[in-house]
Amino acid sequence: MLVDAVMTDHPAWMPAAEGFLRVVRQGDVVWLLTCRRNPSGYATDAQPLTGSGERPVLEVVDPSALAGPDELVLPLREAGRVGRWRNPDLWDALATSIVRQVIRAGQARKLYRLFSQTHGQLVHTEHGPLWLFPTAETVLELPEAEFARLGMAFKRRPLQAAAAAYLEHGDKLARLDPLLLRDEVQTVPRIGPWTAGATVADLTNDYALYPFADLAVRTWARRLAPERAWPDSEPEFAAVWRELAGVQLSSWTLLTLAWGVRHANTAGAAAF
Repeated sequence: MLVDAVMTDHPAWMPAAEGFLRVVRQGDVVWLLTCRRNPSGYATDAQPLTGSGERPVLEVVDPSALAGPDELVLPLREAGRVGRWRNPDLWDALATSIVRQVIRAGQARKLYRLFSQTHGQLVHTEHGPLWLFPTAETVLELPEAEFARLGMAFKRRPLQAAAAAYLEHGDKLARLDPLLLRDEVQTVPRIGPWTAGATVADLTNDYALYPFADLAVRTWARRLAPERAWPDSEPEFAAVWRELAGVQLSSWTLLTLAWGVRHANTAGAAAF
């Protein structure tokens, strides 16, 4: 499918000369996701590398129907249609949100990739090696010293608590309604509303469930409309954002984050 932009917020996306690459686990199948840049936009594809099964879901959000103040919606409309792959792996979505807790996106990306390359599954592709995040079993077995060595000491307890919960209840959690899942994962020690919301949004692409008053959304909203008097506090920003977006809350939030990822320009070049 051809889109104008692809949302590459997940740290598993690797930059390439012609776009971006990522491997994902869906059940027993490992998929290679590719986004190739061309003059008309990005051509997206999913190819199974092991086994066969249901394809990961790419959803496309079209900003042409966005309603709201011009200073906010016009830049999003100009950016065009954004494609985002749902994360088909509950464990990876939960672990990724834990890695992203508190720290900035760039640091989370480095930690996620280092942890994956050290203890995750190596996947050989025609474009070179890629890695999956370590399994829940692996995370549970790692000693405290190894987390410290990799700069992940402050992530050890939440990751291991989540790994234990996933191994015990993962099948049940995967079948829950998104709203119930968001509540249920918060029963895991050290998993709060931000982590739960980010996890469910990654799995479903419903960004009305994302913590839409977080620093990332506030930062890019201010960049989109710097002349607007945005509230400083999260609760006040959340109320304003919800009122502005209305029934388009998911689209507003996803498109704003995608616009931010695109403009952050944090990814380096690599060979495709």
